[in-house]
Amino acid sequence: MHYQEIISEYYPSGSPLRDIYMRHCRSVADLALDIARSHNLSLDPDVIEEAAMLHDIGIFRTDAPSIHCHGTEPYLAHGVIGASLLRQLGVDETVARVAERHTGAGITREDIETQNLPLPPGDYLPETLLEKLICYADKFYSKSGDMRRKPLDRVRASIARFGSASLARFDTLHEIFS
Repeated sequence: MHYQEIISEYYPSGSPLRDIYMRHCRSVADLALDIARSHNLSLDPDVIEEAAMLHDIGIFRTDAPSIHCHGTEPYLAHGVIGASLLRQLGVDETVARVAERHTGAGITREDIETQNLPLPPGDYLPETLLEKLICYADKFYSKSGDMRRKPLDRVRASIARFGSASLARFDTLHEIFS
């Protein structure tokens, strides 16, 4: 199944959520593809695009009315939800893992335990180059407000709210991809 068919199944044409979803994911895909080209990354551009376009597939099941998501799950869980959905649909595990591991600058088992986060126990840190690339590119685009690319200082300030370990993980990604 092509990624566009999956998106259309859960994000109907003409809906405000689809517009937000497509604009955000297209921006993330374009940035990730630009970074991959400029850094000569040995990643398939088609896989980058698919992973970027599907990384947020789980948001429709979350409770985030400001971006037209009227589900019942906490927004933080959208990556795990999306990965589960992609696996059920038979999407390649490489892409499912991107959805699962892109949230924040990655989430550790310790983060889940100490902060009592609404996620199944586990480590959700980006490990592969593709996972790291989409995680990094995603931080520059919000699904609310003007949705334009955020400057680095704003991205870092946003990540810093989740602690110094999260910021250090982001800074490591920035060293790889800047």
